[in-house]
Amino acid sequence: MARWQPDAPGRLAAAALDLFEEQGYESTTVIEIAQRAGLTKSTFFRYFPDKREVLFGGGTVTDLLVEGITSAPPTAGALDAVAYALDALGRTFFTGDRREFSGRRQAVLDAHTELREREALKRIDLTASMIEALGRRGVPDLDARVAAQLGTLVWEIAHDRWIRADRGEDFGALARQALAEVRGADALR
Repeated sequence: MARWQPDAPGRLAAAALDLFEEQGYESTTVIEIAQRAGLTKSTFFRYFPDKREVLFGGGTVTDLLVEGITSAPPTAGALDAVAYALDALGRTFFTGDRREFSGRRQAVLDAHTELREREALKRIDLTASMIEALGRRGVPDLDARVAAQLGTLVWEIAHDRWIRADRGEDFGALARQALAEVRGADALR
């Protein structure tokens, strides 16, 4: 019997990514992912409903953004609360040790229509969660919707730049830069 190792979801995601790169998404099975991670199929399904979901973190990013919006200073406006959450996300999730994995993951997503569709649905869920979190702060619905949509756009821009950036570039700094650019966009004037 193998010795227990921590972080089963992380191990499953790493194994899935390796297999998706090696033999393709369509050719990879849940059983192969679990075996590569040194786990069982039932352990896989304890964390993920299907093989598509293994690359999407089980809601981690959404949970961290909602937590960041909730813990933003009470005086922060809607977009500032989203910016606060993006900065917190950079400190806690998009750290330097995740950059390589995130870049490889994005390449796999870009190569498969089914995964791009799942990513689009996840972004819709992310936006809806931010709208709800802003609503709980007392932000009017329209303001919450605009701030969340812009926050999702900023997240996309910052994430794309972060996975392609030099090692020293911080996700939070890239998010703040993207937010400043979005705020200054001619289309918003």
